[in-house]
Amino acid sequence: MQRTIPTVVCFVFGFFMLVQFFIPHRASVSIYQTTLDWMQIIFVFTLLVGVISYAKLNAKKIVRNETGWRYNLLGMVGLILMVILGLWKGTGEKTPFLWVFNNLQAPMQSTMFSLLAFFVASAAYRGFRARSWEAGLLLFIAIVVMLGRVPLGNFISHRIPDAGNWILRVPSMAAKRGLYIGIGLGTISTSLRIILGIERTYLGGK
Repeated sequence: MQRTIPTVVCFVFGFFMLVQFFIPHRASVSIYQTTLDWMQIIFVFTLLVGVISYAKLNAKKIVRNETGWRYNLLGMVGLILMVILGLWKGTGEKTPFLWVFNNLQAPMQSTMFSLLAFFVASAAYRGFRARSWEAGLLLFIAIVVMLGRVPLGNFISHRIPDAGNWILRVPSMAAKRGLYIGIGLGTISTSLRIILGIERTYLGGK
């Protein structure tokens, strides 16, 4: 019963969400909107479960004095502080919550993204080394696209930005659409496996 009931619920709601697009009836739309509202409620509870799991994991590492426990302590302090500030004066303009977010969290996120830029540049350097004609072609196309995105390319020749835009619109877009089709087919396949009860790993099984 512990797995049968969730599987039946998943089948019923999954099947309904699938067929409701083809039933433009007022009752179907109403049930669909109600289902979306319940999804938002469930999402709030899953967020609460995630916060509790995060707190338990960090508390366990702090109590055991594991390696890097000070960072776990800092994360716990930040979590508790943001909750207190949010409940104290809200999250609107000119509140302590928003001040902490804009002056602490946002700069830290910017720092992380700036560090990622160096990793991307390093990976691009390793990937663009022309050890074969395919790598050489990739390097040439990357140079054309990059020059087409900056004023230097237009200064060299007006054809470089046009070539860069053509590469992005035609061959690059064709490859991305192929990837999107593959992702869509994979999503449909996985969804059908879950709806039909073939895939049950979300229940903790194999």
